[in-house]
Amino acid sequence: MDSMYEFLMELPLFKGVGFDKISEIIGTTKFHFLKYLEGETIVSAGDPCTHIRFVISGSARLTTVSSDSRMRVCQTLTAPDVIAPDFLFGRFTNYPATAVAIDRTSILQLTKNDYLKILHSDNVFLINFLNTISINAQKSVIGVLALTHGTLEERIAFWIAALTQRGSTDITLQCKQRDIYSLFGVQRSSFINTLDSMQERGLLEYDQREIRFNSRPALIELLTNPQEE
Repeated sequence: MDSMYEFLMELPLFKGVGFDKISEIIGTTKFHFLKYLEGETIVSAGDPCTHIRFVISGSARLTTVSSDSRMRVCQTLTAPDVIAPDFLFGRFTNYPATAVAIDRTSILQLTKNDYLKILHSDNVFLINFLNTISINAQKSVIGVLALTHGTLEERIAFWIAALTQRGSTDITLQCKQRDIYSLFGVQRSSFINTLDSMQERGLLEYDQREIRFNSRPALIELLTNPQEE
């Protein structure tokens, strides 16, 4: 019981809950532990989000693809990340990305109904979940402002932040350069100059087909504390 308690306390949505409450949940909730080998699909984009899924060991590569397949954003999640918690409730409850095991990966999953019971059992669970989705909502507000009057690098930062999760690493944008600078409505020269500036500051690396972002927190910092022009 103690080891299970310590294990659950490592998960972001269980932090701060007392031993008695965790013990009660362990006794009344069905926890499903699933194992995936390297290259196996955990969820596919478009699948209904009927469970909340925690990465508890190993790592998963999430890939979001545009409707025309011209662009794809990839990110890596490691323990104790949650796969797309924003899509468990709301109007759109389908996974936005495909998640594939990078190595031997273990997933803890709970049905939506079981997780709802947990949320109702203690305010700490509810606050943890609300904090998670609120962070993403606030990020969107900051990003929309960046899109309306921000610099090109702020717009790039928001676009990547909006398509990735907190805690994700090894973020890449795979596309043709002309597709991305056309998306932002700028000339190629302005786009390349912005990439060069961001690369000089250690924010990214790039080539003709891919942009590799070195730190998601650095992109968020760029949005909240933009560079002076």
